[in-house]
Amino acid sequence: MKVLALTLMTFATINAEQGWYPHEGGLMKYRVNIRFGEEPDTMPDGWKFGRVSSVATDSAGNVYVFHRGPKADPMVVFDAKGKYLRSWGKGIFGNPHGLRIDKQDHVWITDNGDHQVMEFTNEGQLLRSWGIKGKAGTDARTFNRPTDIAFAPTGEFYVSDGYGNSRVVKFSHDGKYLLDWGKRGTAPGEFNTPHSVAVDSKGTVYVSDRQNNRIQIFDPNGKFLRQWTHLGATQNIFITPKDELWIITHRDNIENLTYDTLAGRIMHIDLATGKILGAMESPGHWIHVTPAGEIFIGSLTGNVFRWYPGWLEHGLGAEEGLKPAN
Repeated sequence: MKVLALTLMTFATINAEQGWYPHEGGLMKYRVNIRFGEEPDTMPDGWKFGRVSSVATDSAGNVYVFHRGPKADPMVVFDAKGKYLRSWGKGIFGNPHGLRIDKQDHVWITDNGDHQVMEFTNEGQLLRSWGIKGKAGTDARTFNRPTDIAFAPTGEFYVSDGYGNSRVVKFSHDGKYLLDWGKRGTAPGEFNTPHSVAVDSKGTVYVSDRQNNRIQIFDPNGKFLRQWTHLGATQNIFITPKDELWIITHRDNIENLTYDTLAGRIMHIDLATGKILGAMESPGHWIHVTPAGEIFIGSLTGNVFRWYPGWLEHGLGAEEGLKPAN
């Protein structure tokens, strides 16, 4: 009994003194460029990012950065290496938020300041818009601070609507209102800040119910299927064409708000079960994963993080700090 008691005391001491906990699902071995688009600096003189709300890439690998700063256009486009290509959007948006790029390389955004969803060409020409500029509402023609867009395999699309409302809105391929679901609350099918929406290859809809610290899962018509409550306050969801699920998340909503999106985690999730396959630390508000396996994070710290596969087996020694990572 004395031996058992001593063993238990030893384990208790070790657990009490543990300072760093394992990465959920195992460590993902990536390196990072913490100032993509700004190191090296190829933007026009005096330009810098404000708070970066979202980031996405097109079929050519070009990187689109949607940010809230006054010193550069709201939408800034780079090549895959971070060289400035073009920019647009000055004076158009109330408050940049969500960004997705469809199969036609059309650029879709949510403006949660002016309550609109907009579709542009990749050169910045406005094609279509939804919502009434500057007017908050909850009917078929209006939004109240929408957050994200997701495209279904059938061509329909969904909008999470968002900060002011607590619903998901579904539209047809040609942009006509079809239906919506959700209200403020904590029950299944209810939301408190639906902050992100994504659709898998089968048409299943995943909604980050951020303030409720869960992801809710629905069929294409809004029927509740199940929920995951073990992933924290998820900021953003990304599902690849191969149904690989990635999230940027925080331990809980209070920590997320208090730390202003610092202290977050990138997680790779099994789509079928919700099991965490791997994790690593990163601040962040938005996540985008490329076909090559690079992970781009839009961070309210004013950064775009480019994570790419790679790991240091040893330190950098005398080379440390001389230049940014590739």
